[in-house]
Amino acid sequence: MIRVFIADDHAVVRDGLKYLLESQGDISVIGVAGDGKSAVRDCLSLKPDVILMDIAMPDINGIEATALIGQQDRSIRVIILSMHDSREHILRALKAGASGYLLKESAGDEVIQAVRAVVQGHRYLSQRITERVVEDYLSLQEQVGQSDPLEKLSERERQVLQLVVQGKSSAEIAKTLFLSVKTVETYRSRIMEKLDLPDLPSLIKFAIQHGLISLDD
Repeated sequence: MIRVFIADDHAVVRDGLKYLLESQGDISVIGVAGDGKSAVRDCLSLKPDVILMDIAMPDINGIEATALIGQQDRSIRVIILSMHDSREHILRALKAGASGYLLKESAGDEVIQAVRAVVQGHRYLSQRITERVVEDYLSLQEQVGQSDPLEKLSERERQVLQLVVQGKSSAEIAKTLFLSVKTVETYRSRIMEKLDLPDLPSLIKFAIQHGLISLDD
């Protein structure tokens, strides 16, 4: 039986979650709290498997409560329930030790999935939260200029690169791609220049790092 504690300052939310969870045969709600201070105290005493934790609560907010509980008992999993989908709230919750983050508007059956997932040691994020995290990551990559270096190469240059790192000679590459040996050599030089690589060993290392070849090839 999965033992769940609900911490939310709205009685209607606590009651709704309790009804939803206890409709499942493998979940039991062992306690509820309407403020963060009570949640910390009761959870450290009752030691539930999972806590459903609201962020905005009196006395101690849900993120601080999550951190305090984690400092005392790391076996207790916390799933944050929130109306907020901002990067700041998500990162603060995960840094505090939360195993999951659900938006209240998308709760329902997703709460049950999340409870079962975190009990098994997995993280669980609402679909919209996952999309936000991915969008933020891609945006950060663009900001710091860490785009894929292979994008600097043309399609033909990538074809030549693939064959070079597979150990093909210029003559073999020329035959495969229906090019002259001189043209292949030009492509090789251009590739090295665009990728800012000084020699073939560096090129091989680059290819391994970017998944063009593996150490088992």
